[in-house]
Amino acid sequence: MEDALSNITLTDRIKLNVGGKLFETTVSTLQSGGSESLLAALSNRHLHSSSTPVFIDRDPEIFSVLLSLLRTNRLPSTSRRFTDQELSDEASYYGIESHLKSALLPNPLSGIDASVVATIRPASDGIVSAFTTIDDGSVWIAHGGQISVYDWNLQHAGTVRTHLDKITSIRHVTPSAMAAVACDVDSGVHFYNFANGRRVGSVEWIDPTDPRIYKAPVTAIVDSPDSVFAAFDSYHKENCVLAIDKSTLQVTSEIGRQSGRSSKSIVPGNLTYVNDLGLLVATAVTSGAFGFSGYIRLWDPRSARVVWETNEPGSGRSSRFGDSFADVSIDVNELTMCKICSKSGDLAMADLRKLSDDPWVYLRDTNPSLRNTSGGISSIVHCYKKQVFVGRDGGLEVWSRVAQNGGNNNEIGEESFRRNYMDKLQDSERGIISRIEGGGERLFVSREEAEGLEVWQSSVFSGAVLI
Repeated sequence: MEDALSNITLTDRIKLNVGGKLFETTVSTLQSGGSESLLAALSNRHLHSSSTPVFIDRDPEIFSVLLSLLRTNRLPSTSRRFTDQELSDEASYYGIESHLKSALLPNPLSGIDASVVATIRPASDGIVSAFTTIDDGSVWIAHGGQISVYDWNLQHAGTVRTHLDKITSIRHVTPSAMAAVACDVDSGVHFYNFANGRRVGSVEWIDPTDPRIYKAPVTAIVDSPDSVFAAFDSYHKENCVLAIDKSTLQVTSEIGRQSGRSSKSIVPGNLTYVNDLGLLVATAVTSGAFGFSGYIRLWDPRSARVVWETNEPGSGRSSRFGDSFADVSIDVNELTMCKICSKSGDLAMADLRKLSDDPWVYLRDTNPSLRNTSGGISSIVHCYKKQVFVGRDGGLEVWSRVAQNGGNNNEIGEESFRRNYMDKLQDSERGIISRIEGGGERLFVSREEAEGLEVWQSSVFSGAVLI
């Protein structure tokens, strides 16, 4: 056998009969599919004396596309005749899924030339109440009391029905196929195994010394490598964040318990874990007759100690007193945070490694072609891929980082970013944007009372370069 293998050269030709159509290629092309692929195994046909082509009972037209992919590392134009699912099914049969995945993944996300490429519409309860994204571009969508998962190719991978009537918070608990879900009017955080659709555990906030702590709903969920953090809000406004061990689903600590009687102590509406700094970031925003108010608080979850916080208005840490933030986002990769002001609509950024009493740098819009921003009351902000995405009512814009002449491009300056619109008029008319989140090279956008989840990607002709 070894002597026969030694006689094989990568330029040797081999014939395949796929679905009655004859193909001729080289051993090297088939082996480029990977040593574990079916095609690599077929390249050993040279070991046999028979010259009869190997017969494969599959679709010859799709095989032609996949063979071209192995030859050039890109899909030919003829691939457009088939759906991604058809290509994926055949690639799985031949064992070359990774090659197809690389070819189908979207271009690097550049908001300047991104557009809506698809709208994911779950089969039932089509209004998206919450969603969470994965690094490979897949997404877990909560609609009604159900969780629907769409893979890296945006193909439906399955749906799980939960015991909740509505899900308002969802988090994919890495690295398992488990989802943590909650509803802001029902108590507890609940864990579902997507592989079998079963609930594997639930956690309630319980304090035997305080009878007021009973059936507390959850407003936000996030996870770290070893813990899940959930913000609980009792009906008497007492609130806290519980740290839950991933392996045992047991509470390990209580963080930041507070009365909830003022805007400085309301329950967090959003949690973010910054792995590089080992910090848990909680943000809360509320609005009333006198405008917006809220806080940003950074905890060390190991000691439950506050390492930095700011309250707006009233803390003295904002140079624009009275122009409190309407939304806040944390970039866990760039270690920055940004906020959008409720009155002026201005965007400000801060470096998480250089926090001070007033760390904000207010970005100056230097694009003369854009109209002035008027307020940020219905505004959403999301930092992703060195860009800042902002939803103002139904419109979507991006602030992209630009190179600074003679300066440090890692420093945040007033003119470090340039603003551009992403959407067209018909896009902005689909409804008020309620949430923006990046995953892989995609941007996912949901809108109030609108069915489906928008998927934004950059054009295949994108020439933008991000600094």
